[in-house]
Order: sequence, then structure tokens, then C-alpha cells
Amino acid sequence: MAKIWKLTVRNMKLFTSTLLQWFQENGRQLPWRETRDPYAIWLSEVILQQTRIQQGTAYWERFMERWPRVEGLAAASEDEVLRMWQGLGYYSRARNLHAAARQIVALGHFPNTFEEIKKLRGVGDYTAAAIASIAFNLPEAVVDGNVYRVLSRYFGIDTPINTTEGKHTFTALAQELLPVREASAFNQAMMDFGAIQCTPQSPRCLLCPLAESCAALREGRVDELPVKLKTLKVKTRHLLYIYIRCQGQTAIHRRGEGDIWQGLWEPFLIEDAPLPETMGKLKLLRSNVKHVLTHRIILADFYLLDCEQRPSLPADYIWIDEPDIENYGVPRLVELLLEAVADQDASNRKQ
Repeated sequence: MAKIWKLTVRNMKLFTSTLLQWFQENGRQLPWRETRDPYAIWLSEVILQQTRIQQGTAYWERFMERWPRVEGLAAASEDEVLRMWQGLGYYSRARNLHAAARQIVALGHFPNTFEEIKKLRGVGDYTAAAIASIAFNLPEAVVDGNVYRVLSRYFGIDTPINTTEGKHTFTALAQELLPVREASAFNQAMMDFGAIQCTPQSPRCLLCPLAESCAALREGRVDELPVKLKTLKVKTRHLLYIYIRCQGQTAIHRRGEGDIWQGLWEPFLIEDAPLPETMGKLKLLRSNVKHVLTHRIILADFYLLDCEQRPSLPADYIWIDEPDIENYGVPRLVELLLEAVADQDASNRKQ
């Protein structure tokens, strides 16, 4: 710690002033930066978790157009919210967003302190600090992957970022660097600097305004920092999806709690079991479709079953008209299945 704080005291003013100047000249023009509406800012922060800016912007605009005020989002059904969220993944974020909107409406106003913002469903330290600083200019430093990378490289910190010591170290350092009256600009500058300049791969060191005082560049350790301990074990799951078509209808069910894609809908699913022989002739549409999630890899086979009589299915499956599936929120993997079915239909029409 002594080395870190010595470097911080020596370079603090240079780092902060240079970063703010860089942001003024290079900061990204994003629609939620044109408002101080905490609802719009909170919505952007939730959407942008685990999401690229370009994709997230389109979803933010869709949500703001559909529900320009938090009261509208709170009044929506969970199915409506999940349907709007479809394609973003990490669907617990959508459910938390919906629940938090109802918390805000019940409170009567958007919470305006770090502690109160953090009480919203799905809001952790980073999101609470981002909203508090950007919407209310409160002196709360954000610490995310971009911040870890920038600070670890500039100050030469090799404490693993996914340890308790690392989190405390970087949070304290970011808070120490934060200019109290320019919290909003500083936090957004840190986000953009990590996303544009000090990137994970091939950072723009030759054009970096902090190059002369960057410890990692001076020591040839840019590619080594930040340090992260490898603790994640990725598991593989094999899914068999059967799209059942019976007289213009198809069968779907809602996924339950405690697993991936909670609350979303899907066609008939078989996992860890062979194909049922009683279902009739199945047409294989695609095999070994790979879908990567944070903690697991999904390998899926897609089948189509055309039948005249409804097969016997578990009680939680419902029958809907095929076009109506567009009204149900489905995981991205099921979207791929529906695309495969559409391709097969198009091929049949050409024959």
C-alpha cells in the first residue's frame, strides 16, 4: 500500500486534470448525457451492464420511447418488460429493473443519495455511484472494469482486482482521485478513457496524454495489468429444443426460478435425456448451436415436429397461435431456433 499511496500523492493532480481535459475533447456523445433525469440515467446504467454501447443505446431509446417516465415502466407487466429486453441477455437485470421502478413509484420520487439509490433492486456500488454522481453530482467514485484497468496500469498496481484487498485498494484510490465538485465529469471520463484510450487489448499508448507518467508503460507491463485471479469454472450444458407445430399452433412454457432465463418462454425442451420415441418423426434443423453465457456454454440441437394431433406434454406447456410467439419474451437461443424454423419454411415454399 505504501507504494500505491506514494504514487497517488505524487501524480494525483496530474492524473485528474489530464483525464478531465481528455474527456472534454474526446468524451462520447451519448443521449443520456444530455439530461440530468435520474430515471433516464438509471435506465442507461442498468442496460449497459454487460452490453456494448451501440446495442445498449438502441435499447435505451426503445425503453424511453415506450416508457418515458418511471410510472409507465412500473405499471407495465413483467412479460412486457422481458419482451422489450429480449436480445440483451442477463434477464435478471430486466426483472430487477421492473421491481426497482415499482420501488421508485412507491417512494414517490427518485432516491437522491448513494445509500438510498443502492436500496433499489439490482443496484450495486458501481451503479449507485454512477447515478449519484451523474444525476446529482454527488462525490461518489465509480469502480468498474475500465477503472480497474486505468488505475492499475497508470499507478502500476498488481493487486488482483477480484480480491477483497484489490476492491478496497482501487475503491479507495478512485475516491481519493475524485474531484469533489466535478464528480460527474470525472466518473464519465474514467469510463470513456478505459473504453476508448486504455482498452483491454491494443491500448493507444502512443497517443495517450498520460503516457509519460504511466507506470505500466514505463515498466513494460501494459499487457500484464490489471491482474485477475482465475476462479471461474465454465460448465457445458446440452439442450434439445423441439418446435412443435400442430394445426397452426405451437407449445411453449415459461422457465421457472433458479436457472438461466428465468421467466422467459421456450418451446418443448429436453435436457439430459434422449429424444422421445413416441413423438413421431422429428426433423433436425440445426445441431450443436453454441451459445456462450458467463458461467456456462450451451450446446443446442433444434428439431421441428409437424403433427396433426397434439402430443402429450407436461402441464405447464400452453398452446398458442404460431404468430403470437412474437408477444412472448424468449432467450436469444430460442430466437435462433425460430429463425431456423422460418428458414425451413422458406425452403419448403421454394420446392
